[in-house]
Amino acid sequence: MAAFRRAIALNAGTRSRPQTFVAYPRPLSAAVSRCSTHISTGPRRQYAFHSNLENTLNAAALHSSQPPLTPANSQTLTEKIVQRYATDLPPDKKVKAGDYVTLRPERIMTHDNSWPVAMKFLQIGASKINDNRQVIMTLDHDVQNETPANLKKYSQGNCSYPAKRGIGHQIMVEEGHAWPGTLTVASDSHSNHYGGIGALGTPVVRTDAASIWSTSKTWWQIPPIAKITFTGILPRGVTGKDVIVSLCGLFNQDEVLNHALEFTGSEETLASIPIDDRLTIANMTTEWGALSGLFPVDEKLISWYRAKATTAAMFNSPLKERISHERIDELVKNKLVADTGASYAKELYLNLSTLFPFVAGPNSVKVVTPVQTLESQDIPVDKAYLVSCTNARSSDFAAAARVFREAAQDGRPAKIAPGVKLYIAAASIPEQESAEEAGDWQILVDAGAQVLPPGCGPCIGLGTGLLEDGEVGISASNRNFKGRMGSTLARAYLASPETVAASALRGKIAGPGWYQKPKGVEKVIIGEGSGDHVADKARSVEDALDKLLIEVDSMIATAEDAGEGAAEQSSSTAAAEDKTLTDILPGFPDRIEGEIVFCDADNLNTDGIYPGKYTYQDNISKEKMAEVCMENYDNEFRTTAKAGDILVTGFNFGCGSSREQAATAILAKQIPLVAAGSFGNIFSRNSINNALLGVELPALVHRLRETYKGEAKKVLTRRTGWRLLWDIRRSKVVITEKDGSSWEQKVGEMPPNVQEIVACGGLEGWVKTKIAAEK
Repeated sequence: MAAFRRAIALNAGTRSRPQTFVAYPRPLSAAVSRCSTHISTGPRRQYAFHSNLENTLNAAALHSSQPPLTPANSQTLTEKIVQRYATDLPPDKKVKAGDYVTLRPERIMTHDNSWPVAMKFLQIGASKINDNRQVIMTLDHDVQNETPANLKKYSQGNCSYPAKRGIGHQIMVEEGHAWPGTLTVASDSHSNHYGGIGALGTPVVRTDAASIWSTSKTWWQIPPIAKITFTGILPRGVTGKDVIVSLCGLFNQDEVLNHALEFTGSEETLASIPIDDRLTIANMTTEWGALSGLFPVDEKLISWYRAKATTAAMFNSPLKERISHERIDELVKNKLVADTGASYAKELYLNLSTLFPFVAGPNSVKVVTPVQTLESQDIPVDKAYLVSCTNARSSDFAAAARVFREAAQDGRPAKIAPGVKLYIAAASIPEQESAEEAGDWQILVDAGAQVLPPGCGPCIGLGTGLLEDGEVGISASNRNFKGRMGSTLARAYLASPETVAASALRGKIAGPGWYQKPKGVEKVIIGEGSGDHVADKARSVEDALDKLLIEVDSMIATAEDAGEGAAEQSSSTAAAEDKTLTDILPGFPDRIEGEIVFCDADNLNTDGIYPGKYTYQDNISKEKMAEVCMENYDNEFRTTAKAGDILVTGFNFGCGSSREQAATAILAKQIPLVAAGSFGNIFSRNSINNALLGVELPALVHRLRETYKGEAKKVLTRRTGWRLLWDIRRSKVVITEKDGSSWEQKVGEMPPNVQEIVACGGLEGWVKTKIAAEK
């Protein structure tokens, strides 16, 4: 056997190669459907919703035979931060990706949803906030709405930062509430933002927020962790926005969906990325599908904080209590770094030196095109936006103002093109004041920009300047889903602040002309691995060998088992099935059945499920929620889907914002179960917290698409005549097709903790029972 293993090793060493991708400067397709079968070669960890478990025979034996690849206690940076904030761990327990943990975050931020969170807080029977130091409230989304109803809502409670002070995520960073090495959460999908300054930021939902207010704690399953290595340095004229837009568009097959990301690179590489650009990159890892986007604490970040601490001390600012040299010294002394040999679910790299300016869209971050290509197409622009927590800091306004300064002639200020409207809204008052002091703000105003108050505004589809039917908009914000910034019949693009400014100036999508292509660069270099081809090749050989050895052990074990007789195997299989029945808790259904209604779409986001214009209308009835469910996706859904149906949809269902109504609107429609190829994690969390069940069935999605692929016109919402039965006790799904034929699919077991939450009617009910039990 040993000689056989050596022979395999030699053969593997001559054939294995690392995989590299080359991205050429042309438009890229936004299709993200995975066509490969999901195969488990070991005990598969469940991430929030249940996935299919195909071909799992002898999985435990295969897994146990695999030699350890890394030291048992090695941890990633993400795992180390979680370790700091996890409570009730067994002695010497080292947390790993896949673990369910109870967390006590350093800070929890809520915004316009603070009042709905407060209502949930009261409904669960809580009487006081457990730790006032944890809780930060900002009002930032609907700040242009000065109706009596909204002003009344804004006046309720003790808000930390009032309306028009700025966007919550920006405030958390500039006020030192989000701090490197801490775990900071917010009831907003762009909580990934905090990763730009080395804090583990991840979103929670309203019910989670109420739980943290009342108990200081919530639950989390540590996601699979991906390592993103940057090589090279950012060229002149390329920004952090170009980095994250290119990652979203070039790795556009859900490579990092529901992963926690860790960005890394050499000291020289990371030094070429300013902190404001890191915040932009981390912020839009949400659009890339990730649950966090964590940069390391390096000398550039420390210097950035030193400057802020000095300024706060010189002007005797209240900020000196949170951003001080003493606190920075402590940060340096106890800095966390990933262990050598830490295990990652996957590794990707991007050579920054080969990058050039990109634009995302229309209406998707997964379609990216070089600015130069779009400029030659003369795409007219109606509206341009310098807004949002992504790119509305003073450095962004400086870049935009430079475009107009350079275009000025004979002492006359340059103006935006006729027929174009440019909207500007700072991420916070301090950022606007900084831009004003530099003269950049006035340059933009003189060019014809319309000033909006600091806040989310058009980015979330609220207030002045929304896109109308047939219009084209280009924005420095983070999300360009159909209907997000106004009409579903508009086209929205995303780009850097300077590209937005240049487009407003010229009246068409255009760049400022600052990019200078380095000699020899013809394409963007991306790939799997670290970008170090020698190291990647060695690791590829090792991984290939391990895989082959597992396959050999499996073949031997299978052959030995076969010799024991088919009859014995059959009886043992039946006995095993009886032993593996899932225990069902009282109040939880043991089966769910209904007719399949099929919404054939990938990346169906929360704006498509529940439009943003309804999100902050807290008095909407359940009937109205049911009526507008899927409105931005398909108006026919309201009449096609019926109570009791099983909704089946494509991959990455529920991506986008953290709005809880994406789940509760489906429940309002009286749909008890959603089956999808895969889910956005935050939708999964919202669903569990609100007692909406979900199951991942990629094989079913492929089968339905195969059935209807020959039709001339695609039907967005279809009654299929098929039926789905989820036998939760036996962990299997039975599909009965329209002709009466049926087939089965094995799925993961329903964990007791999830059953308990759902049986209580959701997390709100679960917390309520816990509080009642303690009284």
